[in-house]
Parts: sequence; C-alpha cells; structure tokens
Amino acid sequence: MDLEASFTRCFDGLAAIDGGTTTPGTGWNRFAWTEEDLAARAWFRAEAALLDLSVSDDRNGNLWAWWGWPAPAAVVTGSHLDTVPAGGAFDGALGLVSALVAVAALRHRGVRPRRPLAVVAFADEEGARFNTPTFGSRLLTGSLDPATVLARRDGDGVTISEAVTQADVDPLELGADPEALARIGVFVELHVEQGRGLADLDAPVALATGIWPHGRWRLTLDGAANHAGTTGLADRRDPMLVAAAAVEAARAAARTNDAIATVGRLRVEPNSANAIPSRVDAWLDARAPDAERLDRLVATWRRAVEDAAAEHGVEVAVEGESRTAGADFDGGLRERMGATLQREGIGYAELPTGAGHDAGILSAHVPAGMLFVRNPTGVSHSPFERAEISDCVTGVRALAAVLEDLLCA
Repeated sequence: MDLEASFTRCFDGLAAIDGGTTTPGTGWNRFAWTEEDLAARAWFRAEAALLDLSVSDDRNGNLWAWWGWPAPAAVVTGSHLDTVPAGGAFDGALGLVSALVAVAALRHRGVRPRRPLAVVAFADEEGARFNTPTFGSRLLTGSLDPATVLARRDGDGVTISEAVTQADVDPLELGADPEALARIGVFVELHVEQGRGLADLDAPVALATGIWPHGRWRLTLDGAANHAGTTGLADRRDPMLVAAAAVEAARAAARTNDAIATVGRLRVEPNSANAIPSRVDAWLDARAPDAERLDRLVATWRRAVEDAAAEHGVEVAVEGESRTAGADFDGGLRERMGATLQREGIGYAELPTGAGHDAGILSAHVPAGMLFVRNPTGVSHSPFERAEISDCVTGVRALAAVLEDLLCA
C-alpha cells in the first residue's frame, strides 16, 4: 500500500472543505454545526464507508466509525473536523486523516484485531463559534453541563440549542454518555504539533507527556457611547481604554507566572470609527504549567482590569466560560507506545503542550496518549500551519504500529 498516495488523497479531500476561503493564505473556516462542518462530517462518513467501517452518531454529535462491533474496551483513535477562524489545514484534520489511513494500512496487511477499533470525530473541539472548546468530549464525559451553555449565542445570534437542532442533534439529549464512554478502553490521538518543540529536534514525531491547565474568560466592559470629535477626554467613559489595559495586563501576568495569556478576540459596540464605544467584550485565553499559577495569573489580570475600569468610570464583569484541568497522559501507555516506535525504528521525542485536546479530556477517565507530528515552522491556528508529507507518513506509520500493538496484544 502506498501510504503517501493514500494520505495525500484523503487529506486533500478534507482540505477542500474550507468554508469558501479558496484564496491561498486565507485559511480554513469549518465551524461547528455549519454547512462546512456538515460537509466535513459527510466526508468522514464517505471515507469510513470506503473502509467498510460502520458509522454512527452519539447523543452529543460525535461521529464514530467502527472496525468490528461497538463494545467495551475498544481501541479508539481520532481527533476533530472543525477549525478556528482562518485556521490551518492540519489542526484536527491530520489526526482524522492519519487514523483512517492507518486503519486502511492495517486492513491491507491483513491484521486481525482481537478487540474492536473506532475512529472518532469529536464535535466542536475548537469552540470557535460558541466559545465552548472540547464540546463533544466534555459532554461525553460529563464534565460539561449542557444546561450552562445551550443559550450561548454566536456572532449572528444563533444559540447552541438552535445550531445543534439544525444539524439534527437533539439539544435535550446532550449530556454525559456513560455507555459510549465505557466503550473506550484506550484512546490515542495524533495531532500536528502546535509549537516549536520538534522543529529543532531530529525527530519527526513526539509522545505527549501532558497538557497544561487552561481556560477562557469573558470580559464585559460597559461605558458610555459619545461623539469622538466633541467629547472632552475628562468627560469620557471609554471601555476601549480598559480593553487596552486588559491586553497589556494579560501579557504582564503571564510573564510573571511563566505562563501564556492572550486577548485574541474583541467585540465593540457600536463599532464606529467616530464614536466612543458603549461596550467592549473581550476574551482572555490563559494557560499555565499548573493550576496554582493559572489561578494567580487570572486573579492578577482581573485586579488590573478592575483598577483600570475604576479609573475610567467603566463597569466591568468577568465570567469564566471554560476551564480545563491539566492532564498527565498515562505513563504505562506512553512507555508502551515508545517501545512500539522503537521496534519500528521511528525516532521520537517526548513533549508537554499548552494546547488543549480531546485526549486531555478523556485522560481523566481512560488511558489516553498523544502523538505529535513535527511542524517545521511551529505556527498553528494560522493558514501557514504545515507539516512535511514525509513526516505525515511517518506519523501514519507510528499510529498504525501503536494501534496494531493495542489491538492484537
């Protein structure tokens, strides 16, 4: 079987579903429950059918393609189909394509599994549309209460409840799914590396050691709209000044705590060049090596924002929209995966990551591990994210070897 040809055909099929952004360098836009997302889900079903895998949806909109009958203690691999705005082609997609090609390779070689295998496409991992990252895996495991998020709206005013309904998912059925969770005996996710860890190392793949704790916080700043050309500086209640302070405070708090923080999204009302804003909504994304430093970072940032708001006569509210605990991947599974890669002659490194993944959510419930494929630039969440085809093929080989070991031992 020609792994490179199989990978290229499969990868190009998913990459063609880009939300209409066909201009080079403008990125991919596949947001949860949109037409583009539904097209990607149809692509997944079609690719699974080519492998004679049976596909089903669970109550939370996650897609499962089964090799063998769905049963407890299955080997599960996969990732996600959705992207961030103007995202890269590899984030999530690489894991699903690699999983499908790995299964094809195992079947081509006549491997006879002793336990079932599933390739899963988790719903709304990025949380780009509703600020609900790892939506499908958190609902599955019961770590997200659907009642707390169903009324959240996207930029067009559509609620999560309305969006999932349009995608033929019943919002009243969302929630913990112990039956589906019990089918996962072990979970392995392959993902493009989203940093520079492998770029400077002589290794095409890595085993993930763990994920930093992280979360998102929404900042709402209410001031007073007024004329930009006639309102004196002393008479202004300008929430944009506080937003600017929030951006700087995030960087300062991150630096102090050896962590990472970003204010990457703003929504301004009335959003006019010649008007002082009446309101600014901003979102903080913060990640740290441990929970204590994450808490300290957010508390320091919040105090700085509240001080700036008091100085400028602006009302301030901070709401935590998501919080994900750090994850240490199963040590025994990681050792087993490492031994498998060594037997296959595949060089690898071991790395932690600050990026969140469905594997991190599952790691609190089942043995879970991750493989990273080298990203030569370290750029991610960008149309310039990439991986060399030779490294992608090595990733497929690595994943196939790990899956075969888990399926047949």
